[in-house]
Amino acid sequence: MQDDPRGDTEQDSARGWIDLSGAANRRPWPGRAQPADGPQKPLAQATADWLGCDPAQVRAVAEVTAAILRLPPGRAAVLAGGDAASLRAAGWQVAQVRDIHDMAGADLAVVGNPGHPAGRDWPPEALSRLARQVGHLVVDESLADPRPDLSLAPALPGNALILRDLRPFWGLRGLGLVLAAPALLDRLSDCPPPDGPALSLGAQALADRAWADQTILYLAEAVLRLDRLAAAAGWRPAGGTHLFRLYDTGDAAAAQDRLARAHIRVHRPVRPDHRLRLGIPADLAEWDRLCAALREF
Repeated sequence: MQDDPRGDTEQDSARGWIDLSGAANRRPWPGRAQPADGPQKPLAQATADWLGCDPAQVRAVAEVTAAILRLPPGRAAVLAGGDAASLRAAGWQVAQVRDIHDMAGADLAVVGNPGHPAGRDWPPEALSRLARQVGHLVVDESLADPRPDLSLAPALPGNALILRDLRPFWGLRGLGLVLAAPALLDRLSDCPPPDGPALSLGAQALADRAWADQTILYLAEAVLRLDRLAAAAGWRPAGGTHLFRLYDTGDAAAAQDRLARAHIRVHRPVRPDHRLRLGIPADLAEWDRLCAALREF
C-alpha cells in the first residue's frame, strides 16, 4: 500500500478525534499477555487451519514484500495501484496494467486481492489461470482476511506466492506470512524472520476462530450500514473492502473539511481527488458521531 493503512488512532483518541482515515480493522485482535519466544511450527499450523493449506507451505517473515525481491529480476506486470517502485529499484522492468488479463507472458505478475486503493477482487479460479500464463505469480492477500473465500491458498499453484501482512485485520505488527510450495519457500530462506514473541502471538491470533468469525460478521454488516449512510449523504460507492470504503463525494476536499469540523479524520486520495476513503467505526459512540456528521450533508 502506498499510504499508511493505520491512521493515527491512538493520538487522535487522546485529542477527541475519530480516525477513520486508515485501511485497517479498528477492532483488532485483543491479544494476550506478552508471550515467550515461539517457534514457526504453531503459526504455520494455525495458518494452514485458517486458510485450508499445507503447513509446509507457510513461512513467517518480518516483512512480506521482501519475498518478492528474492526472485530473479525480469519483466514484471503490476496492477495499477500496486508497488512498482521497489521492483524497479531491484532491477525489474515494470509495466503497470489495469486488468489481470493484461499480465500474460510476464516473468512476474503482482496482484492485490483485494487490491488497494479501490478494493477490486478476483476469484481464485481467475488467478489460477493467470499463474499458468506467467513465470511467477505474487498475490498480496493482506486485505483478504475478512474474505477467506478469496484466498488462493487451498489450491496454491507451484509458481505462486501469497503474501499476508497480519497488521490490517489482526493488528499484529512486524509479522507477515508467505505461502508457497516448499521448494519455492526454500529460495526465501534469507528473508528476515519475525521475533519469537511475534510468532507466538500470531499463532494465538489465528487460532482464535471465535474472535475472527465475530469480527468478520461485524465488518460485513458495518460496510452495508456505512454504504447506506453515505448514500443518504449523496455519495456514490467507488469501491472498498470489508476494512474500508471508498466514495465519490463530488467535492472531497469540502467533505473532508466538514467531517474534520466534527473531529472525524478521513483519507482523501491524491487521484482521483473527488473521492474519500472511510474506515469502519469501531463502536456505537463512533457510529453516532459519524451519523450526526453525515446528516449535515
